[in-house]
Amino acid sequence: MTSSHAEPASLAEAPATDGLPQPQRRWAMLVIILGIMAAVLDGTIVNLALPGIARELHADPAHAIWVVNAYQIATLVMLLPLASLGDLVGYRRVYLVGMALFAVASLVATLADSLATLIAARALQGLGAAGLMSVNSALVRLVYPRARLGRGMAINSMVVACASVAGPSVAAAILSVASWPWLFAINVPLGVLVLALGRRALPAQRADVATGERFSWVDVLLNVLMFSLVFVGADRLGVRAEAGQGAQAGAWLLLVAGVAVGFLYLRRQRALAVPLFPVDLLRIPVFALSMGTSVGAFCAQMLSFIALPFLLLETYGRSHVEAGLLITAWPLAIVVTAPIAGRLIGRYPDGSLGGIGLSLLSLGLVLLATLPAQPRDADIVWRMALCGLGFGLFQSPNNHTIVTSPPVHRSGAASGMLGTARLTGQTLGAVLLAAIFSIWPPNAGRGPFIALGLAAACAAVAAVCSTLRAREPRVRHA
Repeated sequence: MTSSHAEPASLAEAPATDGLPQPQRRWAMLVIILGIMAAVLDGTIVNLALPGIARELHADPAHAIWVVNAYQIATLVMLLPLASLGDLVGYRRVYLVGMALFAVASLVATLADSLATLIAARALQGLGAAGLMSVNSALVRLVYPRARLGRGMAINSMVVACASVAGPSVAAAILSVASWPWLFAINVPLGVLVLALGRRALPAQRADVATGERFSWVDVLLNVLMFSLVFVGADRLGVRAEAGQGAQAGAWLLLVAGVAVGFLYLRRQRALAVPLFPVDLLRIPVFALSMGTSVGAFCAQMLSFIALPFLLLETYGRSHVEAGLLITAWPLAIVVTAPIAGRLIGRYPDGSLGGIGLSLLSLGLVLLATLPAQPRDADIVWRMALCGLGFGLFQSPNNHTIVTSPPVHRSGAASGMLGTARLTGQTLGAVLLAAIFSIWPPNAGRGPFIALGLAAACAAVAAVCSTLRAREPRVRHA
């Protein structure tokens, strides 16, 4: 299945064999940055507005959480199918269609007058976000020449890292001057801008389809079922850990069903020449270790970023503004470190850089978990900065390995797995935190400290996975 449709005569002609020339590279990267920023940011931007949304739409607050879950599930279940589709029909086409759907769904969410409509719009928005995330890194690989790919991955990683933690801050800024529909309305003009620029600047590579590569709706259905059942089961098990035995049994039943579907699905994938779930790429040791590194790191990040506000607000008595400013030291450190990490790629092994970065992250989390009873702001800020420095040093080299270790014709699958690892780690972190808080309530003081300790352990395990990659031989593909 290849694309035979003619692309418009524009800057989007087939790229040079080694990246795009300037200024097209600059414009293409702007399009990629704007799209991934919107997709990642919208995963968390609604959290702060959920109580107001529930009140205004006369909905049960427990049901309002599906405004978040619908987006996350739709994104997670469609990352790999759309990445596979990108390998077949071209990454540019999947990206632009994803952006168009994201913008239209944002408009529907803006005008929603019921919770059901808003949840449906958020699911469609998540599907569009999956189109953006699934081929994001594959496009970066096309845009930058091999010698400068590290810089491109560093810019991309910095945007993803900052957007993944900036949701509450951006939401607070918007909600201070406007109502909650504007959280979605801002995506509409942004989407129009990205589509206009993307049609001209993004590279329209000719699909290099591998022998046996195809798009199977059966595989898509199994992929959706596996991730959906596991996500919902884990969410219910964590969030409702304090519920009765009936709720617990239902959660475990969903998890078991997801694992059973996953067993059949992955067994089917092993027999395919080019599988939808890229088990062929997981046979590459350095790729598999990079995936484990990513899951562990993002699990640690999510655990800490949900626990830290409780720690600062409930335990140390900081105001919301003070807590927000203190936490900002983390993403600011990422912004400073990511470009440096990009320049180090190629000079030092990616595994070693990631291992050092995650060791620093683990150390920073341990230091946050052992803060004195009455810490000064400076005590908190430098620990936050150490965490951000470590995360920034890990992410770019790790993403570089994930994107460049597979063959070029599997770039889409690698890009999809990169996003899948991030969302899987974040989901795991959120579920673990919900379970911790159900046992040790955050207002009692112990919960946030235990969460930060577990986050440090996850970062340490990820550091080991990353360091092991330095021993693995790898073949770099053009």
